[in-house]
Amino acid sequence: MTMRHPAAGLCTLLVMTSMAPARTSAADWTVNPALRLRESYSDNILLAAPGQTRSDLITEIAPSIALIGSGPRLRIHLDYTLQKLFYRHQADTTNHQLAADAAAELLEDWLFADARAHIAQHNISAFGGQTVDNLPQGDNSTTVRTLTLSPYLRHRLRGLATAELRYTHDQLKSGNDLLSVRSDALLFQLDGDTDPRSLGWNARYDRKRTEDGLLAPVDMRKTTLSLRYPLSSKLNLFGSGGHEDEGYAANAGAASQGRFWSLGAGWYPSARSSLVASTGKRFFGNTYTLDASHRSRYTSWALSYSEDITSSPAQFSRLSPSQTASMLDQLWSGLLPDALQRRQRIIAFLRYSQALGPDAGAVNYFSHRYFLQKQFKLSMLRATGRSTFVLAFNATDRNAQTSSGIDSALLPPSELALQDRTRQTGINSGWSWRMSPRNNVNASAGYGTIASASNGRKDANLALNVGLSRTLQPKVTAAVDLRHLRHTSNRGGDYRENGVSATLTILF
Repeated sequence: MTMRHPAAGLCTLLVMTSMAPARTSAADWTVNPALRLRESYSDNILLAAPGQTRSDLITEIAPSIALIGSGPRLRIHLDYTLQKLFYRHQADTTNHQLAADAAAELLEDWLFADARAHIAQHNISAFGGQTVDNLPQGDNSTTVRTLTLSPYLRHRLRGLATAELRYTHDQLKSGNDLLSVRSDALLFQLDGDTDPRSLGWNARYDRKRTEDGLLAPVDMRKTTLSLRYPLSSKLNLFGSGGHEDEGYAANAGAASQGRFWSLGAGWYPSARSSLVASTGKRFFGNTYTLDASHRSRYTSWALSYSEDITSSPAQFSRLSPSQTASMLDQLWSGLLPDALQRRQRIIAFLRYSQALGPDAGAVNYFSHRYFLQKQFKLSMLRATGRSTFVLAFNATDRNAQTSSGIDSALLPPSELALQDRTRQTGINSGWSWRMSPRNNVNASAGYGTIASASNGRKDANLALNVGLSRTLQPKVTAAVDLRHLRHTSNRGGDYRENGVSATLTILF
């Protein structure tokens, strides 16, 4: 299966819809096309060092479509944008952006299928200049396409367990074939059909084969047995153990397989608060996890810490709506009952408020290597009828587990060790205030750093935005925005960029 065109993701979802039972005709379908027209000016379109800057005017034409389908046995969400950028002095570009997912019950209580397609522009390296929203135009960005297909059988064996057998196919391709990876995974699990007030259990077996054009195939196997015991309606204990083999060729002296175990507790003091923590041991050492959340009428908090073996293709294939998006959806459910209108407003707010992009510091840079990743995330959101404020912070340590030589296609020989050990941080904040029923003030700021412990390089990026939007008609909005970008590095290549844009958005 190949995927060289955005239509592949759309066709996958349409095929799933046609395979779904006739009862899906009773589903509720909402389709909203839109058009974004934007005229922008940049005083440093190539993100060049002082003395080498070039200014340019950019015209953007971006038609889009948003779709939500929801029924008894089918759910589909789709957002697609075709972004055409016309430059006065540079070559014109075309970008596709797609976020689509679907889930269908094909045979009641037996056969199901999930599908996901994603197309977006991502920075190739966390070092160097960072492109945001494809404006201005940098050389550190390319398009990443991912496709996931996952049919599965699931059936409840009353009094024993719920059995699930799932097959998952993942495919990732990027511009210039910098990354071209496919994987096929099989999962079999039994989830005990027990009284929620008594001991619960789960047994699962995972197997996955990953094929990268630059590497030998990697076969992963994992066997897990988990137990959970409720001490009360608000507190439970859990534990798991088993054996795992990640399958990659580890650095000399390092392991990629072994037994593992973990113990933890979950506390749920209310329907809006939770705290789950665990500790354990895997082949790479002691492990710790934390997941906490709290939600009130206007405010939502989320905190997490995790440690795991990961890779760039695996992270891109598992990109999902951000934690902030989920929090906004919960808080705005009362203010905006219409699901599609709420989804569009969330997308618009996040696009503006995440000044360095939604994945700043959280998603791996391009690499064919495997990493031990330790990641901390904290986010806070406050939303009322007139004001929305979001603050998100993350810190990520990565330690390469495989040889740097396999990244020779991505990095020059002198920088192959650059990504051996890195620490990346990112903070984004955004604020939107409704001055009147038709006028909004928007502001955002983002700051990110990345440091290499291998060669001492450290880069930092700053992004500031401020703007004013006005609703001209119920389905027509105009906006004016100012932007400032700044990049510094102890290895040179510093730059500054200022931009201004005027945008007209039309909903149909």
